[in-house]
Amino acid sequence: MEQNLNLTAEAMSDSDERMKETLALSSEAERDRDKSMSDSDSEDEAQQNLQIESLQTELVTNPSNYDAHLQYIRLLRRMGDVDKLSRAREAMSELFPLSPTMWRQWIKDELSLNTAARPEAFSRILKLYERGVFDYLSVSLWCDYINFVQEFDPMVRQFSPTGISKARDLFESALTAAGLHVAEGSKIWEAYKKYEQDILLTFDDTDEQAKEKQVQRIRSLFHRQLSVPLAGMSSTITAYKTWEMEQGSLQDVESIDLVDIYPHVAASYQKALEMYNARFHLEEQILSPNISDSERLQHYMNYLKFEQSSGMPARIQVLYERAITDFPITPDLWLDCTRNLDNTLKVGNIVSNVYSRATKNCPWVGELWVRYMLSLERGHASEKDLSEIFEKSLLCTFSTLDEYLDLFLTRVDGLRRRMASSSEEDLEYKIIRETFQRASDYLSPYLKNTEGLLHLHAYWARLETKLGKDITAARGVWENCLKLCGSMLESWTGYIAMEVELGHINEARSIYKRCYSKRFSGTGSEDICQSWLRFEREFGKLEDFDHALHKGLAYVDFLDEEHLAAAIAKNRLKLIGKKLSIARSDPKRGGRESSNPKTLTEHADATNHSSQKASGSKETDDTYKGDVKDVKFSSRKPGNDNIQLKGKNTFAVPRNVRPLGFTTNKPKAEEGDEKPKSNEEFRKIFIR
Repeated sequence: MEQNLNLTAEAMSDSDERMKETLALSSEAERDRDKSMSDSDSEDEAQQNLQIESLQTELVTNPSNYDAHLQYIRLLRRMGDVDKLSRAREAMSELFPLSPTMWRQWIKDELSLNTAARPEAFSRILKLYERGVFDYLSVSLWCDYINFVQEFDPMVRQFSPTGISKARDLFESALTAAGLHVAEGSKIWEAYKKYEQDILLTFDDTDEQAKEKQVQRIRSLFHRQLSVPLAGMSSTITAYKTWEMEQGSLQDVESIDLVDIYPHVAASYQKALEMYNARFHLEEQILSPNISDSERLQHYMNYLKFEQSSGMPARIQVLYERAITDFPITPDLWLDCTRNLDNTLKVGNIVSNVYSRATKNCPWVGELWVRYMLSLERGHASEKDLSEIFEKSLLCTFSTLDEYLDLFLTRVDGLRRRMASSSEEDLEYKIIRETFQRASDYLSPYLKNTEGLLHLHAYWARLETKLGKDITAARGVWENCLKLCGSMLESWTGYIAMEVELGHINEARSIYKRCYSKRFSGTGSEDICQSWLRFEREFGKLEDFDHALHKGLAYVDFLDEEHLAAAIAKNRLKLIGKKLSIARSDPKRGGRESSNPKTLTEHADATNHSSQKASGSKETDDTYKGDVKDVKFSSRKPGNDNIQLKGKNTFAVPRNVRPLGFTTNKPKAEEGDEKPKSNEEFRKIFIR
């Protein structure tokens, strides 16, 4: 027995030793595991900190990086940095609308950190809900909002008169936003009815008048809902009959037809049911989970087209909101949606709110900003609000420079209109001038010699004379335009037209003298000469008219001596009744050297220009046709009389030459005269 006890004791002793060893090993393993986990956590934390720093740098450099905002918020939420997380969400919300999921997540985090019963916490979360339902249409977010108010607003919870009024306002807002949502709108109607039925339960049986009034309110809600095409309409009509039976209006839900009690309600319900059935297949298409985004978008567009044919603006707008929630960065949806509102509502907070959201979702679409400013102007927004939106638009990146130009012009349009109205007496013209100057500074490097930039300067110059009453400033605008768009004929004619309109004939003439010899595209060179002649005929003296007729000269380079000789052989021939003077150019006589000796000077004696068409003879016409033929078939082999107008045209200030047939009374170059035309342009002037 003792031996057994000893053996048992020894066994127990050995077991204890093994247990101690096992515990020691286990403890050491745990320490190693804890150390490993600690090291891993440290590495993860270090990695996260690096990611945080990288994202912060990116957002400072490029605050419009949507994906960087999302990653930054997710990382901060994972790390539990509450203060930074709140600031990050606010920063993103300033630039972009947040999805319903992001708003619900934000509000959930706030509720986990704060007791909503505390007034300051309740107020903060309430504002988050208000902002959330503004960004996108979400029935679930509206339901969360309603439930939050019912649970945490003491006045609403206690059915005080103020609380009841507040709750009803909230329900009506929810119905306005989502009550026509075919698939989910019934959730809001049901919540509204339940709240009103809960109010009914608070009345004392002795207050029959108050109870009856509340019963009528609930009945009215049923009637309103039954007139709207919504999913689950059969359940709603059954619930209504049951409720009416409870009120004593019906004896049997199944046997009595609603038309016998409320015929107008039955008629409204039947119409709504037909409308729902007509939309059922369209709802199935946009809600199908097994289709691509492009297919779903196309289904939305088909559905919208169907709704537009029915012509109910509110229902159309709700469907646009549903489409936008699913496709928030599809520009065509926003453009169509805002266009629909412009055509139906035109003014009001609804329109401006939609434009605000549109420009947040698709800030790169210039047309949305332009129409936003026009919408604000229609709504008589303040200059401060208009200026703020305009400045925001200029921070965006658009795909074309024309979009920036359109923004500047729209801004000027609005300023001009308000300056002309009596209600904007404090609006100064200098704001318009500054806007034009900013536009010119920004766009000029990229839009030289374009119609857009020309239009900008023409508009600017006109307002300088009409509103600014400053002709010197207007001339400065045109002079700047000539530097940027001087190769465009319209720049010169626009400048001239302003001077003529103001009666400044000498100034207009000086502009003609500056531009007549410039090279313009197409028939521009001919047009400016003819315009000058008309101008002098109508406004000038005879010597002015003669001077315009004599304007002196083109230089043409030829491939070889043979072609130059063929051209010189045409000296003193007539072109449309006008004698040509063609000679070899001798640049040395003008004190210049030329590397190309095969240059001729071509001059037309324009003394009888005013009667050239009337006196044109058959001989003249034949000569003219021959010249045209020579030019047209200039690709023939050399060796005949063809003049091959190939090679490089030489444009220069008229040289000091005296070619054959050159008369001594050649008008001297006027001060300010510029480069002559090419031979091709010169020839075209006389063949028309």
